Amino acid sequence: MKARVKWVEERTFVGESGSGHKVVLGPAHGPDGKTPGPSPMELVLIGTGGCSAYDVVHILEKGREAVEDCVVELDADRAQTDPKVFTRIHMHFIVKGRALSHDKVKRAIDLSIEKYCSASAMMAKTATITHDFEVVETGPSRAVGQ
Repeated sequence: MKARVKWVEERTFVGESGSGHKVVLGPAHGPDGKTPGPSPMELVLIGTGGCSAYDVVHILEKGREAVEDCVVELDADRAQTDPKVFTRIHMHFIVKGRALSHDKVKRAIDLSIEKYCSASAMMAKTATITHDFEVVETGPSRAVGQ
């Protein structure tokens, strides 16, 4: 895997993945309160959520579950001193679909965080990772009066 990061101006950088996708990176707190993009550490947190969400959807689809949406809300703390590594990450999964098995959703999330997600495995070296989830039923809507 390869990537490239180029300094653009001030504290703005453009990262490019080996597959050609680009993302603008900025400081956590820009001089005017605005930032040109996520900070590198925000991107690490986003990547951790994306890695796990990908696994969850893949596992559920493989198990023939009718998953329609998966959102991961992440809340994290970092160390007060350098290097300011993540010390706590909580992942809240919201999984939507038709007649999803609560047990299969739980199993998919557990498998992702404990076995398959490379990002959460790396983050677990410095952070306590916790998670919870909710399953939202998206079955057929009923017309008024039915």
